[in-house]
Amino acid sequence: MIFFYIFIVQPFIKTHHEKTFHIPSFKQVLKVRFMQDQRVLKMPRIIFCTAIFFACTIELNHIDMIKKIPGEMWKQLQFSGHKDLRKKYAVSTVGRAASYITDVNEDGKILNGSLTSGYRTLNLHPGGGSGTIYLHREIAKHFCRKNSPKHKFVIHLNHQKEDNVYTNLKWATMAEVGSHQQQSPQKIAYKERQANKTEGLKLNVTKVKSIKEAINNPKRKLTYKQMAVKYNVSEMTLYRIRSGENWGKVQ
Repeated sequence: MIFFYIFIVQPFIKTHHEKTFHIPSFKQVLKVRFMQDQRVLKMPRIIFCTAIFFACTIELNHIDMIKKIPGEMWKQLQFSGHKDLRKKYAVSTVGRAASYITDVNEDGKILNGSLTSGYRTLNLHPGGGSGTIYLHREIAKHFCRKNSPKHKFVIHLNHQKEDNVYTNLKWATMAEVGSHQQQSPQKIAYKERQANKTEGLKLNVTKVKSIKEAINNPKRKLTYKQMAVKYNVSEMTLYRIRSGENWGKVQ
């Protein structure tokens, strides 16, 4: 096995510094070595295969699994039951997640996770339980400043939920979240569609003006529920009219 490690595996590693293991290239190296040293061909097949397996296993353990990015910093995740798991987990400033045993830069493995309502998540089961970890919140916990206890929510500044680079994340209050959502491209496009919609509407300009006058009347006695019945619309429609999301062009 030592023979294979020194004369076959090591030359392959020295000439291939990629982060993944390329089988075709390794086969080419083996072919050249077989031609150069006939002792390999004289070995029993079982010894040959066993030597190859262990030699490759040894060397593969020394190949970096994570491609390093300049300036990237990692922080271990601290969540309920994390010590019960066989592996450790970490997130980085550039929005990546990884699992590892000893050191994330030495034996780490990048995790893609899954999507939950558009957000990148990890599904871990410490202590036999279950839990969904939202990566954008964990990254914000470790790398973003939280101005006050009221800043309980994390927003994506560019409205892209999968862009978890820490500079794209910000702690926000409920009011800031609502304001931020109104500025998203999806919300703006929806408002534009609603403003230009002319078919299939229960309301018209005259009714909308009446609703807005009623909503803004300081002496209004009707609740939103009662107004919804009166105008034959949903309460949500009334809230959207009030915020300008629906019928925003009608004054």
